[in-house]
Amino acid sequence: MDVLVTGGAGYIGSTVVSALADAGHHPVVLDDLSTGRAEFVRGRTFYRGDIADAGLVRRILARHPGIRTAVHCAARVVVPESVARPADYYRTNVTGTLELAEALSGCGVHDLVVSGSASVYGAGPDLAVDEDAPWAPASPYARTKAVAEQMLADLAAAGRLRVLSLRYFNPVGADPWLRTGPQQPRPGHVLGVLADCRRTGAVFPVRGTDYPTRDGSALRDYVHVWDLARAHVAAVEHFERALDGRRAQAINLGTGRGTTVRELVATFARVSGHPVTVADAPRRPGDTAGAFARTDRAARLLGWHAERDLATGVADLLGWLDRRPAVLAGISADPVGSPGFPGSTR
Repeated sequence: MDVLVTGGAGYIGSTVVSALADAGHHPVVLDDLSTGRAEFVRGRTFYRGDIADAGLVRRILARHPGIRTAVHCAARVVVPESVARPADYYRTNVTGTLELAEALSGCGVHDLVVSGSASVYGAGPDLAVDEDAPWAPASPYARTKAVAEQMLADLAAAGRLRVLSLRYFNPVGADPWLRTGPQQPRPGHVLGVLADCRRTGAVFPVRGTDYPTRDGSALRDYVHVWDLARAHVAAVEHFERALDGRRAQAINLGTGRGTTVRELVATFARVSGHPVTVADAPRRPGDTAGAFARTDRAARLLGWHAERDLATGVADLLGWLDRRPAVLAGISADPVGSPGFPGSTR
């Protein structure tokens, strides 16, 4: 089937596009290339533009009348940037999503799969969360994701849409066939920062050492990006079943296991064969202890569970970084970044 994918030139969106195409679907990509890469959509059906451009969305849907489902991956996602520039995050993640939803429903596309975020949750004492866990978004980024999800649920309740919100935990890795992967020259995600520290000899900062975890460092549920992409394919193909009789449904996407930052560093060293020097450092604004997913709903409604472990994610990321200069113009084999805290980028 034809599927509109917003943000399909970005890290997660491009992986979703590949998974959809591999499954026999025809992804139609809309991306403004503000952070996405044109190389990722080469050979795809691609439109460059803003998700808030209702006229463009209408033209795309008129040219592709077979589109009945959209996958919305376009968003601003960097927590520290959201603290410094909250207006940009509300403009894209909330206003842009509203304009997109209105344009879709106005053209008869009522089924929407949304990139949600586990950052909306407030973790319980054991740091595990299911879809009914209380919300406590701790950054402007997280609050925009919470507002957008509630807004879409309200539109669904009014009969305008049907919405599956896939709440990502922490994406890692790259497309296993190394077609796409993290595209930013200066890495912001945790494994990219670790790889950068390995190459440059910089010290990796463990930001926050007094969290209520096994070793005091923050805990995350690191889920392979290809597993996330498979879940989107399952959501598109089994949309009706996944709704489970509702008009709006949320589904956690994680491994069901928590990994601390120190444990992640140890896994990276083992897989890469290159230990990284670490140093304790203060928390950043917006940082939290973290959480890991309870994934019973994903198994029941999507028939999905994570198949790739963290070590595989590290290996795929390192393979992609070796290949990336041959894929993306203007990115050298030895990028120099300024390491920051490896917080969630979703």
